[in-house]
Amino acid sequence: MRWFKGVVLAIILLVVLLLGILFAVNNQQSIPLDLIWIKLPPASLSLWLLLSLACGMILGMLAMTGIYLRLRTLLTRAQRHNQQQRKELDRLRTQEFKEAP
Repeated sequence: MRWFKGVVLAIILLVVLLLGILFAVNNQQSIPLDLIWIKLPPASLSLWLLLSLACGMILGMLAMTGIYLRLRTLLTRAQRHNQQQRKELDRLRTQEFKEAP
């Protein structure tokens, strides 16, 4: 099953790589990018689009970092509380056996 997952992942990766190459080849037009406060030099359309995709992904990951850290802290706290509850339950169980006649 593990090899099957690897083969499927390799096929998906190969398809995405081929689509990326096809995208870059079909978008070779050189265009300047004019932002409001800065004018960037001409580069291929595929480069500008891939750079904007990369910037968006990085900004999205940075935006989710706070939520991830908060949830990770809550999970750690819940696991610690669960472990304390298990210790208390084990202590009560052993105490019950000691008190039994």
